[in-house]
Amino acid sequence: MVSSADGSWGPDARRALPNMTFVLHVATSGSDDADGSEKQPYRTINRAAAAARPGDTVVVHAGEYREWVAPPRGGLSDTRRITYTAADGEHVVIKGSERVTGWVPDGGQVWRAEVPNALFGGFNPFAEEVAGDWIVYPEGAPPKHLGDVYLNGRSFYEAGGRAELDDPPLRTEVVDHWTGLADQVRDPEQTRLVWYAEVGAERTTIWANFQGADPNTELVEINVRRSVFHPLVPHVDYITVRGFELAQAASPWTPPTADQPGLIGPNWAKGWIIEDNVIHDAKCSAISLGKEASTGHNYATERGDKPGYQYQLESVFAARQIGWDREHIGSHIVRRNTIYDCGQNGIVGHLGCVFSTIEDNHIYNIALKREFYGYEIGGIKLHAAIDVVIRHNRIHDCSMGTWLDWETQGTRVSRNVYYRNNRDLFVEVSHGPYLVDHNLFGSRASFESFSQGGAFVGNLFAGTLRLEAVMDRATPYHRPHSTQVAGYAYIRGGDDRYVGNVFLGGDTATAYGDGGQGGSEPGYGLAGYDDYPASFEEYIARIEAQPPGDHQRYLDVLQAVYAHDNVYAAGARPFAAETNPHVLGDAAVSVVEEGDAVYLETTFPAGFDQARVGPVGGRDLPRVRFADAEFEEPDGSPAVIDVDLTGQRRNPGETAAAGPVAALTSGDSRVRVW
Repeated sequence: MVSSADGSWGPDARRALPNMTFVLHVATSGSDDADGSEKQPYRTINRAAAAARPGDTVVVHAGEYREWVAPPRGGLSDTRRITYTAADGEHVVIKGSERVTGWVPDGGQVWRAEVPNALFGGFNPFAEEVAGDWIVYPEGAPPKHLGDVYLNGRSFYEAGGRAELDDPPLRTEVVDHWTGLADQVRDPEQTRLVWYAEVGAERTTIWANFQGADPNTELVEINVRRSVFHPLVPHVDYITVRGFELAQAASPWTPPTADQPGLIGPNWAKGWIIEDNVIHDAKCSAISLGKEASTGHNYATERGDKPGYQYQLESVFAARQIGWDREHIGSHIVRRNTIYDCGQNGIVGHLGCVFSTIEDNHIYNIALKREFYGYEIGGIKLHAAIDVVIRHNRIHDCSMGTWLDWETQGTRVSRNVYYRNNRDLFVEVSHGPYLVDHNLFGSRASFESFSQGGAFVGNLFAGTLRLEAVMDRATPYHRPHSTQVAGYAYIRGGDDRYVGNVFLGGDTATAYGDGGQGGSEPGYGLAGYDDYPASFEEYIARIEAQPPGDHQRYLDVLQAVYAHDNVYAAGARPFAAETNPHVLGDAAVSVVEEGDAVYLETTFPAGFDQARVGPVGGRDLPRVRFADAEFEEPDGSPAVIDVDLTGQRRNPGETAAAGPVAALTSGDSRVRVW
């Protein structure tokens, strides 16, 4: 890379050395009229982005940058990418907000500020509603807006009118839409921080109750920009974003049937790396690996003529027509980020997430304010997660830990730590094969399957399981390791595999409540499969016993479930036809945080030591029926399932404890899992 003895270069350096790569510098003391060298840095990241070419690195020095970084170009390959990085050891903050001063008292603890609309440009978040397909508001509640107000970094709640600001109630709990259970509010005092805005032709007036704080001496910010780091056009490929704090963006609701901009994201591209960042306070979604608008944009809401399901189905075929394939889309890496305090998702994606890896992230406090909710929320919420790896993430205090919806195929959820979520993992209307191994599901609702074709190896399910068929929505499945559609089918349920897992029991009523969304009741263990056949041969025999016909004879026949060597304790029940289940007595599991560390504490009876499981590989798992596919690595080789939650490798030919930690024993154990 080009540098010089004094850390600067002339204005013609790029022209003189067209095949060289450059290190461009940005600093709050710089100027956009400078040359971008270390001695003469640019002032804005966008100025450096305009100058950067494939292979270049943009180094941003300490300070606060209030801009929407929209790189106009990307790299050419994984080895000729454009890298944006915080300078070593320096704290760099990029915000989508602006500071507001000049507040005047407006009665009690309420203050008022008038903001010129010129501050927002052509996008005023206080005029834009949080709206789109599949969003849900409480009955009679007015829609919320993409604007937000922050007092020393704490976001406010939006009120429905000026009168609601004078004496806002303190809320200590809120009822979850899905389970009907009351959850404790994480920060009750925050619920009294409320704002209301009215947008005029020239100015936006904002009222806010600061609960005794003086907004003219404290740091008060408002959402201004939709995104913080997001290209304006698709196919800006091979970009790395590393080491920043990225915060406070007015990112919109991101259903799978719409454009999906996040606080940061590649905008329908290939090969991004988003790593080692702290990302927080996205109004809706923080990181987006999602689709773009040409394949559909909230048509179900805008047109009202067809269900969102139909438009989503159409978007899959529309994406194929514009180059949705491995050569052009996906293959992103999202790793070692801390993501928190977002209204909808920590990571979201539809179609654009294919062939990606999401690992070593810490995701928490997602969709807990519940100003709005809907069917597109989660710490991680992905549609069409084809050959996606979700590995070794810590996900807690989310309305939903991970939600994989449509076309979960070749996907692997491995070695993650889930706890204190309203629900941990939900896989919906997918045909597999998908593999879930060596995870800790520590919340009261561990897993929900509205799918088929899964394999579960070496997990700990501390909460409930729920199983449901979906006979009114046929969804696509694909050729292995490809976006090419092979067919589509409804979800009969079953065709699942369970080997070497640990299931705990409990009180179903208190664990899940009466507010479930219809269908089967949740339970502990695999007893929900009791009516299913236990082998493919038995499944075929049931089909042959049906009256003659074509598709009609398959409709009411349950698919096979393959289960062996699982452990059931504290009242959890096995699948009635399971091979070699281990049913134990009382047991206890808890997840304990100590600083940045997380520990799994267990108490198992003596019989736990007899529940030993040998190695399991992809060829040990029966083939998936609808997709006609094996459990494989992305390169097509058999899946290797030999590393436990702590990173310990299970040796060939040896047995180890059931569950996610190979070294677990009976009695009291305490193991660090993060």
